[in-house]
Amino acid sequence: MWITPEHRSVVVGVDGSPNSMAALRRAAREAVERHARLDVVRVLEPGAASRPLRTAREWLRLRRLVADAIPRVQHLTTRLRVVRGTPGEALPRAAEHAELLVIGARLRSEHGNPLGGDTVPAVRERTRCPLVVCADQTTTDAPS
Repeated sequence: MWITPEHRSVVVGVDGSPNSMAALRRAAREAVERHARLDVVRVLEPGAASRPLRTAREWLRLRRLVADAIPRVQHLTTRLRVVRGTPGEALPRAAEHAELLVIGARLRSEHGNPLGGDTVPAVRERTRCPLVVCADQTTTDAPS
C-alpha cells in the first residue's frame, strides 16, 4: 500500500522546555527528510484543560513556539494540537499512526532517573512507532 504524504507524520510533544524545543527541531528535520507532516502536540493535564479559553491560549502559545524554533520550510506541513491527558498516555495516542514520535527529556531527574521524570518510561512502554528522545545540549554555564 502506498502511503501518501498526507498520511505520513512525525509527532513531537512540546511544552516549551529547552528539551522539548530540541525535540521540536529534531522532529522538524525528520519530517522534512521523510516528506511527512509535522504534528506538534501540547498535552494539558486533565483538570487544567477543561476550560476552552485555556486550550485556545495554549494553542496560540504553541504556534508562537513553533514559529520561533523552526524556520519556515517550503515543504513542511505543520499541524498543531492541544490534547488532554497525561503526557505518558496522550503522546503515544497522538502518535498511534505516526512514523516517528519525538519527545524531550531532562538529562537527570532529582530521583536519579538518567532520562528525568516519568514521561519517558511511560511513553516508551505505550508507543507503537519508533521513538526518539532528545535533550537540549546547551548549558547555562557558558563562558561570557
